Amino acid sequence: QVQIEESGGGLVQPGGSLTLSCTASKNIFNDYTLAWFRRVAGKGREFLASISKNGADTNYDDSVKGRFTISRDNAKNTVYLQINSLRLEDTAVYYCNAGGSYEGGLYYQSSYWGQGTQVIVSS
Repeated sequence: QVQIEESGGGLVQPGGSLTLSCTASKNIFNDYTLAWFRRVAGKGREFLASISKNGADTNYDDSVKGRFTISRDNAKNTVYLQINSLRLEDTAVYYCNAGGSYEGGLYYQSSYWGQGTQVIVSS
């Protein structure tokens, strides 16, 4: 059973920056497209960004383009999400998904999810 763990969340002031990390228990990341999602309280999980196996291709939801950056380090089995200019509405639980695919402008998620990391943006 593959275990995925997100980290790096916390309490941040508006305008600040944060980098989230996601690691896997096994060396699977090299073979997988990876993605970040988030869930705002009371809403469904929404796609944020994805990155291809070798990191050459990245895709973002229009709502986060320019503020969010996804990257990966396959040697460390880790994918990152850098968030700049944090806003109150970025408060959410952030999740990593491994093994999905990005096709035709849509990300098709896999069943591999972590437990999420909470980000709270507040002054």
